[in-house]
Amino acid sequence: MPSTAILHSEWIKIRSVRGTFRSLLAILVVSAGVGALISAGVGTGEAAGPDHDPVLFSFYGINYGQIAAIAFGATAFSTEFHNGALRVSLTAVPRRGRFYAAKIAVIGGAGLAVGLVTGFATFFAGQTGMGPYAIGLGDPGALRATVGSGIYLALMAVLAAGLTALLRSGIAVISLLIPFILIVSFVIGDMKSAVADFLPDRAGQIALHQYPDATIGPWTGLAVTAAWTAAAVLAGWFAVRRRDA
Repeated sequence: MPSTAILHSEWIKIRSVRGTFRSLLAILVVSAGVGALISAGVGTGEAAGPDHDPVLFSFYGINYGQIAAIAFGATAFSTEFHNGALRVSLTAVPRRGRFYAAKIAVIGGAGLAVGLVTGFATFFAGQTGMGPYAIGLGDPGALRATVGSGIYLALMAVLAAGLTALLRSGIAVISLLIPFILIVSFVIGDMKSAVADFLPDRAGQIALHQYPDATIGPWTGLAVTAAWTAAAVLAGWFAVRRRDA
């Protein structure tokens, strides 16, 4: 089967499974929606504070959008482990490397496309309630954070997909990753430890600050998140390669 046909078939799977496709759309809706609500509620008041970061404030909704990204990546791959779907997929594409690469590529591509749209939508939604304090994409750090947020969301989706391939359970991955991001990573980050800058979520979110105050820079932080993601994808590949369908 040609590579384009494999990619197309994987996209059809994502589009046709209602829960997976809704998770993909939720990345945009949740991120921009929460950003707009927060901005409308406390926008000008927050902006008047001495420690206000106008760029980071715009991306408050990403805290929730990343949960949708994780759910998308996990459910997009976990469908292969239901009702013998993986056996059917491998019958159509016997070479497991091609199958796995195509699936990861489609998940990452869809996540990146929606992530970039989400980045711009979230930025502008976050500025709606800022009044005279609103900034534009030409201000320092704004465009970098906007693009970086899209890359970050895509990486989190692929990270979840790789772990799902490893654990063979989307529920297990969601149950592990979301509490880690919301609790463990938050606690470590609150301790002001340099270790927090190298956690997958914290490293990627460095790019969302106007003037990052971290041990690594914004693009290096995204590279760290990419390294975590690559490790998960590699582990998932070994699991798909060695285990029975």
